[in-house]
Amino acid sequence: MEERINLSELKLRNATIADLNLLRYWDTKPHILAANPNDDWEWETELKRSPDWRAQLIAEMNGKPIGFVQIIDPAREDSRYWGDVPDGLRAIDIWIGEEEFLGKGYGTHIMKLAIDRCFAVLDVSAVLVDPLTNNKRSHRFYERLGFHFVERRLFGEDDCHIYRLDRNDWFERNKYEQQL
Repeated sequence: MEERINLSELKLRNATIADLNLLRYWDTKPHILAANPNDDWEWETELKRSPDWRAQLIAEMNGKPIGFVQIIDPAREDSRYWGDVPDGLRAIDIWIGEEEFLGKGYGTHIMKLAIDRCFAVLDVSAVLVDPLTNNKRSHRFYERLGFHFVERRLFGEDDCHIYRLDRNDWFERNKYEQQL
């Protein structure tokens, strides 16, 4: 059962080089390795960079770091991970670093904050995510948030499902939930 989360206590802040050891530690966790088996985030380099097409964020609950979120503009991202995509999209990576916060609803609230941040930019029409094909739990997570399966795609060695959440669907869903 999800515990009640006081959203005012959940914050996203910019990740900094001071988070290097924490992020390296989280990278050793079995649940992180299972979701990102082939990723090298190059924290030492990337935490020192602040390109305008990316936000790397630490999710904190009452000031305690509990997770990580990355939001990118996939049309402008320098590695071209997503290939040729149109303008007006954002892509999100998210994980909960500490096991004690798994399965309690924190990821849902962190993701909602990240999605709201994406759609705060008026020309963003949709958000993309790319969980591994075998990560059925994450598929259900994204589907509960309103994401729709688009396609299966290989990213390097990673066999992924691409999900998309359109701006109109997000705002309609939120309007409906507020009426409940």
